Amino acid sequence: METYTFHVQGMHCKSCIALTEGELMDLPEVTHAESSLKTHTVDVVGEFGGRTQDEIVAYLTEPLKRHGYSLHLEKQAHKVKWADFTYAIPVAAVFIALFIVLQKLGIVNLAGSGEMTYATAFVIGLVASVSTCMAVVGGLVLSMSASYAKEGQGVRPQILFHVGRLVSFFVLGGVIGALGSAFQLGGTGTFVLSFIVAVILLILGLNLLDVFPWTKKLLPTLPASFSKHVTRFKGVNSTLTPLLIGAATFILPCGFTQSMQLYSLTTGSFLQGALTMTVFALGTLPILALLSFSSLSIKKLQTGVFYKTAGLVVIFFGLFNLMNSLVAVGLIPPLFSF
Repeated sequence: METYTFHVQGMHCKSCIALTEGELMDLPEVTHAESSLKTHTVDVVGEFGGRTQDEIVAYLTEPLKRHGYSLHLEKQAHKVKWADFTYAIPVAAVFIALFIVLQKLGIVNLAGSGEMTYATAFVIGLVASVSTCMAVVGGLVLSMSASYAKEGQGVRPQILFHVGRLVSFFVLGGVIGALGSAFQLGGTGTFVLSFIVAVILLILGLNLLDVFPWTKKLLPTLPASFSKHVTRFKGVNSTLTPLLIGAATFILPCGFTQSMQLYSLTTGSFLQGALTMTVFALGTLPILALLSFSSLSIKKLQTGVFYKTAGLVVIFFGLFNLMNSLVAVGLIPPLFSF
């Protein structure tokens, strides 16, 4: 057995830990893999048949390429692609302007209410579906789809996966909403949770900009053991497995999902919580469906320009929610007439 430590380029959040470890552990030569977001490294233990370190790096990088990761013997300097903002800022400005127009027409009623509407949850779902925090779900979908395709099972497992995901988001979102009612959240409790949601969105947005590397350490997640257990289900073959994997994505460490879960808690209603999480899941559905039913790679959608555009839009949502929560409790006056 040989033990190596490689530097990982492309890690963005704690979901990347589960994804990189899962892909490497699938290789027959690897007996153990442990990634670290703090140091952006991965420790790999295995038998590599006398390969050189360069050959091992190339071999281990191959299954990680489609997720946007690469391994290196030396630490890679972080480089900010400022040129991406040349396109990202105007595209984000157009999107935000369109959102404000819809707000003005009353189609997306976010400002002034202190609440996040279903339309907003859907838009955040769209952004989340191609964000780095959804990479683990995308990797899970790609791996599962490839596995079942090899067995000639057609589209049935993929359909079951998405059905299981939507059902779990409805039921568990409703449970979270009902828990909010049981705790009898008052004005202060609602404000605190709304404030936390806004801060999480700001952290997610800054992380997507890829300008401040330290923001990766601030991303909230559930224990990594949850996602590790879920990703290991992908090799199990049974009728219920796609349903269970889809349902289990509710607890995967995605900051966008967790911010929606926190908001669902503030609703204090089973139906509102269920609908909020379901609409969010529907927002993620188009991209995940493409990953399921085609050979589309998630990395093809994740260009630097898109990341920065999405980051600016998410920061906008975060600031808007932050201001709305402050307005709702009377700490500041309304700043906008729309």
